[in-house]
Amino acid sequence: MTKIGEKNTQPVRGRGGNLKFRALRLDAGNFAWSTESCTRKVRVLDVTYNASNNELVRTKTLVKGAIVLVDAHPFKEWYESHYGVKVGPKSKQVASTGEEVKKSDHAKRKISARAKGRSLEQTLDQQMGSGRLLAKITSRPGQCGRADGIILEGPELAFYQKMMARK
Repeated sequence: MTKIGEKNTQPVRGRGGNLKFRALRLDAGNFAWSTESCTRKVRVLDVTYNASNNELVRTKTLVKGAIVLVDAHPFKEWYESHYGVKVGPKSKQVASTGEEVKKSDHAKRKISARAKGRSLEQTLDQQMGSGRLLAKITSRPGQCGRADGIILEGPELAFYQKMMARK
């Protein structure tokens, strides 16, 4: 059973002499934000929901299908640099930082063209403001030694938020 902690994996011999990598402890993984086509290595902070067993939430066990909280900073940083806008609750305030980064006209045009078609869900904006995103683990940490997954959004995010509020 994989727990949250400093990375510790052990090779396990399988049939045919092949190796599996059993993760005993993991603290990070690659998580994909599918609507933005962005993948970042982020820290796994906590296990918040597991459809199969509440005991796995209490013991913070990482399994496939577990809903976890991950650090939002890498995704927030990417979004702000890609679209040139602030994200989170402080986005309403005008940023009065003394240092404005100088950009070429081409870079300004590229960012403004991207910003035309952008839309960020309100729930994701709130989560980024708090510094944590809900994600789902899609890999099998006990078999491959990694905890990779996807950032929850849209109806799937609403479903899991409703299920967590129920408990």
